[in-house]
Amino acid sequence: MQTVPASDPASPKKRGRPLKGTGGNLRAELIEKSAQLFRERGYDNTTVRDIAAATGIQAGSWFYHFKSKQEILAAIMEQGVAQSLAQIEAIAAQELPPRAMLRQLVEVHLHTLLAPDHHFIPVLLYEARSLDESSRARILALTDRYEAVWDDAIARLHQSGEWTLPTRFDRLFMFGALNWTVQWYKADGAADIAQLADAAIQFILRTPES
Repeated sequence: MQTVPASDPASPKKRGRPLKGTGGNLRAELIEKSAQLFRERGYDNTTVRDIAAATGIQAGSWFYHFKSKQEILAAIMEQGVAQSLAQIEAIAAQELPPRAMLRQLVEVHLHTLLAPDHHFIPVLLYEARSLDESSRARILALTDRYEAVWDDAIARLHQSGEWTLPTRFDRLFMFGALNWTVQWYKADGAADIAQLADAAIQFILRTPES
């Protein structure tokens, strides 16, 4: 939905349609701030007033963009997964060797998980149970496409012989290890995300790059 242009900062706010913020449209800011609050406090412990306060608007203005807290939860997940999906599908479309493709997929996934302003995957991991049935179906369709890219990359590694002793649980084990990094990774630690991706590939494939 569109918003009206921001008024002069010195003039009082008018009632009615929320104004567009300096950091982008208000809907995008609501999604960003809500994702951060849901990650830090949990979905159940975050109120509509908390979200309104975080974005500097009146509580009633929040409902111009979203009818319920449930709706914004779905928007966080849907928008976040769609953005990451676009990135990894672009990688999959390239003519890359199997190991190089997996390396790029891992780095994108880790960046999505661990970048300071990225909150949607932790919200997706821990708050998906709060989605209603129709929202869950939309998110599931996107995550199925996301996982299909990884399944294809893993299959290519199996075929090349670079992933020895394949099992039908490879993607699940790999995602479990990668997703758990949100619990222990520190941005000011001993490795950046690119270095962490290198280490993850060596851990997963158990062989150095030739």
